[in-house]
Amino acid sequence: METDFNNILIFGTNIKTEYDKMIISKVLNSNPEIEQWNIDLEDIDSVLRIESRTLNASQIIKMITEQDFKCSELTE
Repeated sequence: METDFNNILIFGTNIKTEYDKMIISKVLNSNPEIEQWNIDLEDIDSVLRIESRTLNASQIIKMITEQDFKCSELTE
């Protein structure tokens, strides 16, 4: 178990509109393992931030891509 894991995962997406955000919010809000999330629609990369103690990046990417959006982890 990693002790320095800060629970925040950051992704670049192609979620661009409020309608896109509504679609994704249904998926993210219905997942009890996601503590908090937000997306910056103003950012060129439409940055999605997710706080979760249990989910990893590939699980999040799968959730987003299953909704026909692009999603890739951004590393600092």
